[in-house]
Amino acid sequence: MYDAIFKIVIFGVAGSGKTTLTKRFVTDLFIPDSHMTIGVEFETKIVEIDDIRVKLMIWDFGGEERFRFIFPQYIQGAMGGILMCDITDYSSFSHTIDWLSVMNGKKERFPILLLGGKIDLNESREISFNEGKQLANSMGLNKYIECSSKTGENVEKSFEELTRIMVSKMRES
Repeated sequence: MYDAIFKIVIFGVAGSGKTTLTKRFVTDLFIPDSHMTIGVEFETKIVEIDDIRVKLMIWDFGGEERFRFIFPQYIQGAMGGILMCDITDYSSFSHTIDWLSVMNGKKERFPILLLGGKIDLNESREISFNEGKQLANSMGLNKYIECSSKTGENVEKSFEELTRIMVSKMRES
């Protein structure tokens, strides 16, 4: 049994690590040869935050340009989001603004974390931590975090952080 159900959308450009992040969080396994997401994939996991059991419904949205037009329909009812970029690919970082612009027409606004993935490839880094933090602040996002689906570093923390924000908003209403 759980005290709340939250729909989370994970979005960003293709290849930024959304599916491996989701799989690592749900199964605690790194699956390196994940396939391209066509449309959306769906996972669930129950977490406990401050003695509140929360069922997370995680919608992993395909990052290819051709799927972007259906994104506004998939975010309906979302309580939180993770906007993913790859710290080794500056273009994935620069396209985060494009993803948010797709949402601007929606009146519902929910907490969003900007998540920089693939920190296990730090030697190939093209985005500094400070750049990520500054972009998140300038776009009005809740936080910038970096993680590695390969090592598991900050994967749980990212989802816990977002869930904590959603629980706080739930308590306020």
